[in-house]
Amino acid sequence: MARQNISSGTPWEAVAGYSRAVRVGTLVFVSGTTASDERGQLVGGDDPYAQARYILGKIQAALAQAGARLEDVVRTRIYVADIDDWEAVARAHGEVFGSIRPANTLVQVGALVEGRLVEIEADAVIGDGA
Repeated sequence: MARQNISSGTPWEAVAGYSRAVRVGTLVFVSGTTASDERGQLVGGDDPYAQARYILGKIQAALAQAGARLEDVVRTRIYVADIDDWEAVARAHGEVFGSIRPANTLVQVGALVEGRLVEIEADAVIGDGA
């Protein structure tokens, strides 16, 4: 089965040896995504909602490059550096996925890279997966 690696061009992909997303067959896996632009600069400052909205846009772009849509997402995982940010992040997630309703987990972690407040992963199945 063919494998498609998708890059967003951030500096960490080459350093850490990973892809923004990987498609194999009808499956698409989007790596943990932070609010970092192509140069690695933080987007959204200290606003967890703004970071989450930017992240979800990056995820949507990676899905599109893999031939998938937000509607194909079946699972998301959200990591927050501070559990007090959960409502703002959940609101952003709900604005994007409210009618899609993928399985979801939101947990607090010890820390995220360089002061990021939120990291989100997504898994998708294109079509019916058959």
